[in-house]
Amino acid sequence: MGKGARIVLPEGTEERTLRAADEVIALNLAHILLIGNKEIIGKQAQLLGLKHIAKAEIIDPIENPLKMQLAVELVELRKSKGLQLNEALRLLEDPLYLGVMLIKAGIADGEVAGANNATGDVLRPAFQIVKTQPGFSAVSGAFIMVMKDKQYGDNGVMIFADCAVNPDPTVQELAEIAVASAQTAKAIAGIEPRVAMLSFSTKGSARHAKADKVIEATRMALQMSPDLLIDGELQADAAIVAMVGQKKAPGSPIAGKANVLVFPSLETGNIAYKLVQRLAGAEAIGPVLQGMAAPINDLSRGCSVDDIVNLVAITANQANALKMNSITNEKVII
Repeated sequence: MGKGARIVLPEGTEERTLRAADEVIALNLAHILLIGNKEIIGKQAQLLGLKHIAKAEIIDPIENPLKMQLAVELVELRKSKGLQLNEALRLLEDPLYLGVMLIKAGIADGEVAGANNATGDVLRPAFQIVKTQPGFSAVSGAFIMVMKDKQYGDNGVMIFADCAVNPDPTVQELAEIAVASAQTAKAIAGIEPRVAMLSFSTKGSARHAKADKVIEATRMALQMSPDLLIDGELQADAAIVAMVGQKKAPGSPIAGKANVLVFPSLETGNIAYKLVQRLAGAEAIGPVLQGMAAPINDLSRGCSVDDIVNLVAITANQANALKMNSITNEKVII
């Protein structure tokens, strides 16, 4: 699915990243752009016995022939912040800034980083340069949860969000997270989304401002995406257990069969995915960042080679979904 997408890996001299790039190229999952010194990458590839890395495009952040062109573009983008050309040239020697500028310039379609860098360092240039998709303010982090028990979601596959970014989303942000998560379900997990907006209340069973917030976010999400199959507020059991859903929310289009769970806060989402991962033995893939104008995804610094390969494939799929959206002129948020 990711074939043709150009994915930049700013940590191009890092061993796991190089091994993952070699595998991605071998599997034809994406075209890879590595940022780093060509000589160092070449020597490492030889030492590691990598057979396919020669097919990657290598961009040296110091000797980059596009450096001045990208610096001028960066100054224009950040002129309101007073950025000067000499500072822009210095920033472009940072692979994380160079990576997002390659995306902004249309040279790359997406980015995967974080094996050697903290999340804040990965996302800062992304927020400054690529920013959010037009009309959306919220970036969120979704996990694709693959359950051992196949009765839940779509044959055991579910989307949990937001589990990574927004501590206390506003009503607007919660609605955007719902729409974005539905599109992640389609573009990445390949499932038709049935979105549950979770709360401690089901259809007025408890009265509280926090439940009202979820109700309002559900209404707003439907305004944003009228064809979205969504309902809320729902308790977790009413969202995923058919018998409970029928009893607590009769007539709901998704109660008891939700495959996308939108949590009211970061603490609930983060706690929930970790508990399901550990207690139910589910595989948690992500976080997949949603809401960016281009797909930029962050790795854990403890990631494995397989983690990097998987996230590159996901990023490539996100990039292709955005390309298809630009062709069909349909609004897609991922």
